[in-house]
Amino acid sequence: MRVLVTGAMGMLGREVVQTMEMHGHEVWGTDVASSEEHLDITRPDQIRYAISSFRPEWIVNCAAYTNVDAAEDHEEEALLLNAKGPEILSRVCRKAKVKLAHISTDYVFDGTKDTPYGEDDPPCPINVYGASKLAGENAIRHQMSDYLIIRTQWLIGLHGRNFVSTILTAAQVRQTLSVVNDQWGAPTFAPDLAKAVAALVEMDARGVFHVCNRGKATWYDLACKAVELVGLSTRIVPVSTAEYPRPAKRPPYSLLSTKKFTEKTGKLMPLWQTSLETHIRGYLQHAKGSA
Repeated sequence: MRVLVTGAMGMLGREVVQTMEMHGHEVWGTDVASSEEHLDITRPDQIRYAISSFRPEWIVNCAAYTNVDAAEDHEEEALLLNAKGPEILSRVCRKAKVKLAHISTDYVFDGTKDTPYGEDDPPCPINVYGASKLAGENAIRHQMSDYLIIRTQWLIGLHGRNFVSTILTAAQVRQTLSVVNDQWGAPTFAPDLAKAVAALVEMDARGVFHVCNRGKATWYDLACKAVELVGLSTRIVPVSTAEYPRPAKRPPYSLLSTKKFTEKTGKLMPLWQTSLETHIRGYLQHAKGSA
């Protein structure tokens, strides 16, 4: 199967390319930041050229504006990449009869539930980033029927800045760190998510699926476990969201239910604690290699 991946230089995109290749598929990884494999999802001419050149059966769209806080002051840019881009991509895909898998987010929800969100729960974003991602979802639904929308959350990986890398960097130079302890979700590791994306694409799945690692945590829980696994003595202090205000509001509870994914694929996502251990081993090897 031929699979074109957008945003292939990002944290998830790199893992999707690698996973698809390991599964024996012919993969073309593209990115707006690449000079050799350049593709801008806001440019229909570039998308049409890529499709006519490579003739993919699926496009996996990992391209996005992902800076949640910066989006509050850069709404136009967030909407361009997260809403307009998917609209253009889905329109071209429909005309070319190419199937589209698109990555979305738990931040389309407001976090007022106290049980995991299912695919049919009504979205209600509370920040610009979430609103822009929901607009992208709606654009895809409006443009085509051969789509797969995969919502995920709290993404962590080796190929980009994320919460764990930020905490571990800070923990090496500070004795104490304050971390929010009243926001709940599921840390999701890019290699696990990439395998899930591959499984759904290979099954020719359609519709909306929630995919995250099993278990739940607060950012405080995740920080404590990461620091413990690295063997640092940094003290992690739990604080409330009110004590640690950010430009963008966060949903207090945005855990996603993966029941539909498991029923479709027969696969259980790994526990976040298990994947964190694997991630930390890779993180330490990468840090050692860089040094």
